[in-house]
Amino acid sequence: MIREVGRQAVLLAGLALLPALAQALHLHDRISWQPPAADEVTVSRAKEWGDAVMWLDARPIDDFNSAHIPRALPLNTADWDSLLGPVLNSWSPARRIVVYCSRQSCDASREVARRLRDEAGLKNIYVLTGGWEAWQESGK
Repeated sequence: MIREVGRQAVLLAGLALLPALAQALHLHDRISWQPPAADEVTVSRAKEWGDAVMWLDARPIDDFNSAHIPRALPLNTADWDSLLGPVLNSWSPARRIVVYCSRQSCDASREVARRLRDEAGLKNIYVLTGGWEAWQESGK
C-alpha cells in the first residue's frame, strides 16, 4: 500500500511538472543565438582603412553637433527614423561602417550596429573600441 501511494505521488509530481517542461521547451525554440552586432575595431586600425570607412556617431544629436569625427554622420536610436535615410543614401557596400558613442561602457554604438545589421541588412559593421574618447586621445 505504501509503495503504491509512493508511485502515485511520483506520478502526480511528474504530471504537475509537464506544463512547466512544455513551456521551457517552447521558450527554447524561440530563443536563438544571434551573431554579435559588430566586431570591435581600434582607432588606429579604422584610420588605416582611410576613406573606405563610414563613421557613424551614435551619441545624442547635441553631442554630435558639439564635436564629432570628421565626415561622421549622426545615427542614434532616439532619432533613428529621421537619421537613417541620409545614412543609407551615403552608404556604399565597398565601405566599412564604424559606429562610435561616448566611451567603452556606452552601449549605444552596439545597439545602432545591431539595428543596422538586423533592420537595414548591412554588413561590415564595426564598433569603435573606446568610442569618442579613444578618438580624442589618439590625437585625431
